[in-house]
Amino acid sequence: MTHTEPRSRSESVKAIFRVVGGNFLEMYDFMVYGYYASAIARTYFPSHNAYASLLLTLLTFAAGFVMRPIGAIVLGAYIDHHGRRKGLIVTLALMAVGTLLVAAVPGYATIGILAPLLVLGGRLLQGFSAGVELGGVSVYLSEIATPGHRGFYCSWQSASQQVAVMFAALLGLLLQRWMPAEAMNDWGWRIPFIIGCLIVPFVFLIRRSLQETEAFLARKHRLAAGEIYRSMITNWRIVLLGMAMVLMTTVSFYLITAYTPTFGKEVLKLSSSDVFVVTLCIGLSNLIWLPLMGTLSDRIGRWPLLLACTVLALLTAYPVLHWLVADPGFSRLLGVELWLSFIYASYNGALVVALTEIMPADVRTAGFSLAYSLATTLGGSSLAISQWLIHLTGNNAAPGLWLSFAALCGLMATVLVYRDPKRREMHRA
Repeated sequence: MTHTEPRSRSESVKAIFRVVGGNFLEMYDFMVYGYYASAIARTYFPSHNAYASLLLTLLTFAAGFVMRPIGAIVLGAYIDHHGRRKGLIVTLALMAVGTLLVAAVPGYATIGILAPLLVLGGRLLQGFSAGVELGGVSVYLSEIATPGHRGFYCSWQSASQQVAVMFAALLGLLLQRWMPAEAMNDWGWRIPFIIGCLIVPFVFLIRRSLQETEAFLARKHRLAAGEIYRSMITNWRIVLLGMAMVLMTTVSFYLITAYTPTFGKEVLKLSSSDVFVVTLCIGLSNLIWLPLMGTLSDRIGRWPLLLACTVLALLTAYPVLHWLVADPGFSRLLGVELWLSFIYASYNGALVVALTEIMPADVRTAGFSLAYSLATTLGGSSLAISQWLIHLTGNNAAPGLWLSFAALCGLMATVLVYRDPKRREMHRA
């Protein structure tokens, strides 16, 4: 992999900031939808059955993830052919339109069935653009990283998401304190979405100032879309193994962030303030651990962290959730979430850069994005899957079983990818 070395540390910081701005916005939009799922359910999916209404809302949330693989294939090929900078601007524009739709559509009581259909359309458009956003950002960071620091650079892709989690949680906490519950459920939940729309012009301006990576400019031959698709088919095994590795990180991330408010309020019966404080702490914990573990992966390699974290998740995910639901409370929820946050951030700090390294250079964005998107289709559905498992089994700790399954997939894939000793040393390349 070709490296470019920025002229100064300040330029490195600026480059990271410019590229992750859109990543922040994408995750912010996904978080606020999860946070206000109950209010959205009442607005767009009214039903005499509260469970059915909430499940429809969570399925609409999951529908955005179904579009991600399509976005990964279409937009990933565009980025691998036309460049990282152009592609990241296109994804931001698509994301902005989807966000505006979710923020501005009147409720079911006003325009009937058209309301949930438009919201669904907005989520699908968000999913289409998000399908390549993470891959585009990760590849860009890996290609501007200085030698020996790819793990640290790539960790900021996920770290920017944690800033979004914290910002959304803090905003939710403030709104809960400033607004009556009735007003919040009626129209106040739209405020975070409107704020997301207002952030778009700023992010667009800073992303336009991105420079194309030298690694991409140095290529003498850039594959056409058809060649990229054929290459992905040829490399189907590594894409599927990458998908299994990513499943661990997407399931754990959405369980400890987007699902926490719903789980805390609807299942554990805790106050809105309590669950938003916990979510804010989780975002901060993730933000601290991700760069540290990305840096650690530069020192000891990706393999040890990936292996250790999948084993930890497999052994502890269900037991800690069982302990939590046995006696629900703020302190127990915070303790469990901080433990799962440590596992998630330690794993993800090594995973993102590992995925950029195992993908063939000519299809790096498309391959990364397809693997990530396929996994996120399942992982992003964790809200609906967790709610369904609890309803099916009557066991409030059932989401721990789902996370254990994801950890098992990650463990098996990690062993298969890194059983070749050469792959364990790729971080030194």
